[in-house]
Amino acid sequence: MAKVLELQFKTDSGKSGKVTVNDPVEPIDTVQVKAAMDNLIATNVFGSSNGAFVSIEGARVVERNVTDYDVL
Repeated sequence: MAKVLELQFKTDSGKSGKVTVNDPVEPIDTVQVKAAMDNLIATNVFGSSNGAFVSIEGARVVERNVTDYDVL
């Protein structure tokens, strides 16, 4: 099962942007996640095609199942 932590932001253009973290450590420490997100906004390290991150929209863990098949 593949898991990612999605950090969701509002951008300066009023649209949404996100940063994903593969294989997050669980259980998720929401205090650390918020602090990291605030730091990303303050330092403007990441941006998106929708503009610079200006506020936090949320965070979530997304889990997906992948089944590979040999078809050779």
